[in-house]
Amino acid sequence: MEPVFALLHMVMAIINFSRANETACNLRGEPVYPQLSKDGDIIVGGIFPFHSSWEIRDLSYVAAPPPLKCMSLDFRAFQYSQSLIFAIEEINNSSSLLPGVSLGYKIYDTCSSMARGVKVAMALINGNDNMPQGGVCTKPDQVQAIIGDTASSPCMAIAKSIGPFSFPIISHYATCECLSDKKKYPSFLRTIPSDYHQSRALAEMVKHFGWTWVGALRTDDDYGNSGMATFTKVAEQLGVCLEYSLPFFRTYSQEKILRIAEQIKSSTSRVIVAFLAHWDLEILLHVFFEHNITGYQWVGTEGWISDSTVAALDKHNILQGAIGLAIPKTKVTGLKDFILDINPLKSAGSAIFTKFWEAMFQCKYDVQKNTVDTPVCTGKEKLSEVENTFTDMSLLPIFSNVYKGVYAVAHTLHDLLGCAQTCPTKKQPDPLTFLEHLKRVRFKTKEGEEVFFDENGDPAAKYEIINWQTTKEHQHEFFTVGLYDSSFPPHDRLAVNMATIRWAQNRDQVPVSVCSESCSPGTRKAVQKGKPICCFDCIQCAEGEISNITDSVTCEQCTQDYWSNPYRDKCVKKEIEYLSYNEIMGILLTTISIIGAFMTVIIAIIFFRYKDTPIVKANNSELSFLLLFSLALCFLCSLTFIGQPSDWSCMLRHTAFGIIFVLCISCVLGKTIVVLMAFRATLPGSNVMKWFGPPQQRLSVLGFTLIQVLICILWLTISPPFPFKNLKHYKEKIILECHLGSAIGFWAVLGYIGLLALLCFVLAFLARKLPDNFNEAKFITFSMLIFCAVWITFIPAYVSSPGKFTVAVEIFAILASSFALLFCIFLPKCYVILLKPEKNSKKHMMGKIPSKT
Repeated sequence: MEPVFALLHMVMAIINFSRANETACNLRGEPVYPQLSKDGDIIVGGIFPFHSSWEIRDLSYVAAPPPLKCMSLDFRAFQYSQSLIFAIEEINNSSSLLPGVSLGYKIYDTCSSMARGVKVAMALINGNDNMPQGGVCTKPDQVQAIIGDTASSPCMAIAKSIGPFSFPIISHYATCECLSDKKKYPSFLRTIPSDYHQSRALAEMVKHFGWTWVGALRTDDDYGNSGMATFTKVAEQLGVCLEYSLPFFRTYSQEKILRIAEQIKSSTSRVIVAFLAHWDLEILLHVFFEHNITGYQWVGTEGWISDSTVAALDKHNILQGAIGLAIPKTKVTGLKDFILDINPLKSAGSAIFTKFWEAMFQCKYDVQKNTVDTPVCTGKEKLSEVENTFTDMSLLPIFSNVYKGVYAVAHTLHDLLGCAQTCPTKKQPDPLTFLEHLKRVRFKTKEGEEVFFDENGDPAAKYEIINWQTTKEHQHEFFTVGLYDSSFPPHDRLAVNMATIRWAQNRDQVPVSVCSESCSPGTRKAVQKGKPICCFDCIQCAEGEISNITDSVTCEQCTQDYWSNPYRDKCVKKEIEYLSYNEIMGILLTTISIIGAFMTVIIAIIFFRYKDTPIVKANNSELSFLLLFSLALCFLCSLTFIGQPSDWSCMLRHTAFGIIFVLCISCVLGKTIVVLMAFRATLPGSNVMKWFGPPQQRLSVLGFTLIQVLICILWLTISPPFPFKNLKHYKEKIILECHLGSAIGFWAVLGYIGLLALLCFVLAFLARKLPDNFNEAKFITFSMLIFCAVWITFIPAYVSSPGKFTVAVEIFAILASSFALLFCIFLPKCYVILLKPEKNSKKHMMGKIPSKT
């Protein structure tokens, strides 16, 4: 096989070589001719779909296919053509723009076919469509630029075909974002914004109205697919979800169309974003009516939102209240009147004009082909008597885009030819040079609108927001309810007057279209498994967390001093807990402390009043008064534990407690030793009292107390107690307590008190049965027993008590042990002094008065 292929390559090379050396022009394939044309020094090409469809052909691929038979004349193309002709006529009549140079035009019909569009584009840049067979290839009427096509897909095909030749194509209505790719389409420019901006604007508008759950329809071509892809991407970033995205094309089968209708009817979203061409929506309107698809809020693109033809076909108000983006209204003086003047069409192309006239006035020139129902054309029909797409000027902004495209070509030529008072040359610039200058052209129209192309060949993106409203005559009208300008900062691009909008079914309120209802403050969104992010459950924030906005994704943790309120939408100051003087427990403990101190003072007064009586003297009055003084301080020191902790109160409460209690126990210990020494002194030959007389008693109390003072000083020096916010025990409350600082210091203070108490208890226990009618050791033993029991049980209660109850336990231990000492040691004496004075004698104290028995 390889020799055969080599031979074929050689034959093709010879054929190409021979063709390259031909000087005569030989047409290959079927010739194509412009529908409208006019001669000029420099020609501007036009490509418009004069027909919206063609007859389906049976392609056998055995013989050459028959010529394309176009059908369904589209008046829009005639309006575009009139706009092009108007611009050229205005330029030719201008003395300031291209003086001395006349522009001509050639306008072709694409028949809405991409293949036909490429073919006529190649015919335009070839420039030899009227060359006779065998003529010389001189390319006398090659076009300078092409205006068109209307749709994105044909423009892509054309731009790819003529791009390598650097011939510019300027579209007035092709909006696909893909055409901004200058690597693929280097010679494509447009006077209408890219769908990149329109898709973003649609997504922002949908989000602005609170629609997070929408359906979508798109034309199944480059315009619809590319635009919807960008819309979907931006919508997801804004938190908008698509329930469905359905493609549609006018050649779809009935089965496919039925599936689209069923999908819409079974959906839960109430908003439909339609990225459709106007002729696609025209077909769908009939389907929607048949399947009762009504009451939806439609969001449209510039492809149909301001199209009066679509509005006229919507007889059942399916699109009522539709809202969408349209090219801003622009005024071109004289353009509207020129479009409605059909004489330029008649002079530019008689064949197409005849079809136009017959379609316009629903008549026939050819009597033989005429039917009974169709009237004969007289040629005197008046355009003012008809009302159809051609007479409708709702797409005037698009017509002005054609106008601006022609003027961009003219201004570029003006600069390249070096025109001043007149143009020194009429020579056509080469395509590449012209294209590079065209990309940089910048001018203002006669109305003052600035025209330029950015690095992608696109103009600045500005849109009007159009709302379909129904008049009293049940006719649709297009109301401008807002603006979108992509040149503004992101938050200022969209401006909508909500009060002027009428929604679907003529409602005044914005329709609701969400998968899940909004989560109120205090809750967060939790995405439902297997569903888009717009479908969620609302979960209440955990304790200590809040969300203060609607549809919050997360709950925020309150700072450590704050806690969430019951609604979980606000952080409030945590309740600060400490043992206060204002609460019942604080009042009760304070009262008991004061009562204890008061009783101590009363007993001290009694003792002072009866200081000369035997019972007071016999029990070491000096140590008794010192003990009463220390007990009064014990009762009062418990008050330092009540109230809000501060630096001084934390240091004072523990150190004062430790020192005062040691002073108290030291006095009791001194009294116990005195009892023992006194008994030893009664023995024959004993002289022990001189070793523990009043000076030694004072020194022992002072010595024992100084040891505790030293322990407290070390504690305060190394790591003193300090106020502390306990955030761990209760989540919703702050326990304000005194941190021990050094735990060793605290337990050393308690341990020392316990050691002295234990020593005192042992000594008192040993002296409890000494032979005396009033043996104080018995009462000391009992009091120290209670004292030790209280403080032993204090330890587990202190460790396990929460919050302010820890302090209450400590106060209770102080008061209980103080009352134990006070009652057990001094109450019996007061009983004797006040109620049994007969026993308050030296003989009775020495046991020499016999009992009555």
